[in-house]
Amino acid sequence: MTGLRQRLMRVWALARLYYRWHGLRLEGGPGDDVWYFAFGANMHDSAFQDRRAMRPREWRAGRLRGYRLRFNLEGRPRGKAAPANLSPDPDAEVWGVLYRITGADLLRLDSTEGVPGRRYRHLWVEAEDEDGRTLAAVTYIADGTPTDGRPSKRYIQLLRDGARAHGLPAHYLRFLEAVEHAE
Repeated sequence: MTGLRQRLMRVWALARLYYRWHGLRLEGGPGDDVWYFAFGANMHDSAFQDRRAMRPREWRAGRLRGYRLRFNLEGRPRGKAAPANLSPDPDAEVWGVLYRITGADLLRLDSTEGVPGRRYRHLWVEAEDEDGRTLAAVTYIADGTPTDGRPSKRYIQLLRDGARAHGLPAHYLRFLEAVEHAE
């Protein structure tokens, strides 16, 4: 199915139908700007730019109020890795990187994240950049387990290094440093 999904994503009209079939909306056109809020491994250039071949037009540090960072998804190897996820929490905030990409880039990113699919799905949010400007953005959210696991050492290090490289606030860096990794 992955090969079919990637072929569909190259034709905007077919991609729009494919998303609609999965109950998701695909707004705008392939060249339109979209702000994407990265809170996990995509904060790190090795994941976002190297592995996923994304070339953002611009990036900014940003935050999402009303959500907290969780590690409540099952990763690989099973029981030894828990990827990042978001969970609604009116008293929390998650810091990350806001990337300005195109609609076509978002489709490519979606295909690398398995969207549409059984894990992540789009979440359209109002994020704030480091200057307090509000930006409409898309991010990913999944139905996680009730309890958090531990991310792999490699994975949490990607988050820490990406957050540091993009100038996220010191208090958030301390939060990430305190996350215990799986053994």
